[in-house]
Amino acid sequence: MTTLTLDDLENDQQEIIEKSDINTLAKYCQELKSYEDEIADLEDKIKHKKDQADKISSEIIPNLLAEQGLSSLKLADGSGVEVRKAYSCTVKKDNIESAYKWLRENGLGDIIKNEVAVTFGKGEDNKAQELLDLAVSNGYEPQQKSKVEPMTLKALYRERVEAGLDMPSDSFHLFVKDQTKISRK
Repeated sequence: MTTLTLDDLENDQQEIIEKSDINTLAKYCQELKSYEDEIADLEDKIKHKKDQADKISSEIIPNLLAEQGLSSLKLADGSGVEVRKAYSCTVKKDNIESAYKWLRENGLGDIIKNEVAVTFGKGEDNKAQELLDLAVSNGYEPQQKSKVEPMTLKALYRERVEAGLDMPSDSFHLFVKDQTKISRK
């Protein structure tokens, strides 16, 4: 017969605790994986639903209304259906300079925002108040950052399309599509 010592009992107890903790950890890892898989599945379903809604909104309803010579109508329940144009215009990342050049050459440079920054060291607060040319003449290198606000660019594109003017597609991502808007009563 084997005699168990107090150390043997403590070691056995420690192994039970460790196995229990490992089993609990494994259980929660499986549960987390299950939730992540379920979330991914739901996101795929949402994307599919959005694609279906977009097709109905931008193609099916506008085509059906156009066949009837309509761009909007009022439903019996008081809600309304209207088809409008949706515009999108963004600067292509690899053609920023050519896009800005085109905007400037076409009298639209005022929508480009310029940020000029000068970095000063500790204790140079008084120099920070000087004008940019004074900073340059003192040997500082100003940094300039230009950008066009996305909504401003989108509005510019809409105005140009509606006026029969174009924008270069080699510098800008451009698209116009129909979009159905349903107003609920």
